[in-house]
Amino acid sequence: MSGKLQFVAACEEEPMMQHSDKLKFAGHRLNEYESVSEARATGTIIVRACKYDGVEHRRWTAKLRRQESSLLVLDAEFDKEIRHELLGTIAIGTQSIEYYWLDRWYNVFCFTPPQSNSRTYYCNLNIPPTFDGQTLSYIDLDIDLLVESDFRYRVLDLEEFEQNARRYGYSSEVRLNAERALGELTTLIESRAFPFDEERLAQLVDVL
Repeated sequence: MSGKLQFVAACEEEPMMQHSDKLKFAGHRLNEYESVSEARATGTIIVRACKYDGVEHRRWTAKLRRQESSLLVLDAEFDKEIRHELLGTIAIGTQSIEYYWLDRWYNVFCFTPPQSNSRTYYCNLNIPPTFDGQTLSYIDLDIDLLVESDFRYRVLDLEEFEQNARRYGYSSEVRLNAERALGELTTLIESRAFPFDEERLAQLVDVL
C-alpha cells in the first residue's frame, strides 16, 4: 500500500538556524509525529520539507521502496483532491514516486493520475536531505521545475529564491550549489536520463 500524502502547513515558529546546523536536523521533534516503533511496524517514512530557517513548511508520509547508495525512492499516494496553481487538479489516488539523493541538491517527484499513464514531474531544489531511518528532512530552496508529460519544462520561483536569499542570507555555497543543481536537472531532463527515463520508470512502477 502506498503512503498517503498529507500536505500540512506548519504554524509553529523556530529560532533561526546556522547553515552548519541545517544539515543535522533530521529526526528533530519526532514526538510530533508517529512513534519510532509505529514507523518501524508500518514501514512508513515521514517526509519533512522545511524553509531555510528550519521552520517546517509541509509534511507527509510515504513508503520506502528502494535505497541504493545515496538514492532513496519513496512511494506515496494523494488521499484527497488537491488544487495546484500550476498542476491543476491532482486527483485522489494520484501516485507520487519521489526520488531523493542524500548527496544532491534536488529531488524529483513523478505524479501519475489514477487509471492513466500520463506522468508529470515536479522537481525541487533543496539542501541535501538527512534520513534517520524513519524521517527524511530537507530544506527547500524555492526554485522548482515543472516537467510536462512531453518533457517540456519550466523553471519556477527564481524571484522567490532571490527574495529568500536576501531574507535568510543564503551563503555563497548555497547559491553556487543551487545554480549547479539547476543545470544538472535540466541536463537530465533534456537527455531523458534517470529518473526521466520513461522505460525504466515504467518498470519501477510495475514493481511498486
